[in-house]
Amino acid sequence: MWPHRYGQKANISKTQYLVATFAIAVMIMPAVGGATSVIMTHVNLPTMTPAVVKYVPAATCSGTTTTTSSNWGGYAVQSCLTSPSSKVVTKVVGTWVEPTAKCTKTAYAAFWVGIDGYSSSSVEQLGTDSDCNGATPSYYAWYEMYPANPVTLSMSIKPGNTITASVTYNSAGKFVLALKDVTTGKSFSVTKSLSSAARSSAEWIVEAPSSSSGVLPLADFGTVTFTSCSATISGVTGPIQTSTSKWQAAEMNIVGSATEETTSSLTSGGNGFSGTWVSS
Repeated sequence: MWPHRYGQKANISKTQYLVATFAIAVMIMPAVGGATSVIMTHVNLPTMTPAVVKYVPAATCSGTTTTTSSNWGGYAVQSCLTSPSSKVVTKVVGTWVEPTAKCTKTAYAAFWVGIDGYSSSSVEQLGTDSDCNGATPSYYAWYEMYPANPVTLSMSIKPGNTITASVTYNSAGKFVLALKDVTTGKSFSVTKSLSSAARSSAEWIVEAPSSSSGVLPLADFGTVTFTSCSATISGVTGPIQTSTSKWQAAEMNIVGSATEETTSSLTSGGNGFSGTWVSS
């Protein structure tokens, strides 16, 4: 994915993998921790492109601000949306149920958690996709350390399965990206370095991927629900947003030429929300 910045175009870093429609070169790599094998894709892949975010600064660096993006829906948190602190985010966690893609045309939808990308040029993230190749649905998991190439996992993902994912910045100065299919018990973990990482934001995202020509159609995924969402910022762990949160949140809806996805308000505990498909 390419990173997303408020108030201007910014690239969000999730790459989609349409082997059926794009000629790609691949390299099989051993799994980290023996959980799965992975495939690293290299060329001619549709990528997440810049998101235009309409952002109105809040009076203070607290609470939740609602805005729109051309390809991000969901929530992002920073110490302050307009002037975020760097090197402060150390963990993000989230759980969702893989949605069923309702396929009538080629379209794409990604669901992920990550660190960075809201106001920085790096993104450390992992998640799943519910895509459509014409009338045929496709489901898969992936991770990416932008600006490095994205990586798809050989882990089988099915609609209705519960997925838990996390990105952790550890004491050794490395990122641990972990994903578990709670339904099947299968899991994946990889440890990566990215010295340029800002560590300024944490995200829980529904995304419409893009190609070099622009944002691609958002697959009809119905509704996806995120639960058990939390972030650790400056040593404090908490849900996306509550009245006592030490950071500010952005609630994003995907709006291109029309509204494509709407994001709900947070649950009473501040740690969950849903995203609903509206149009492609």
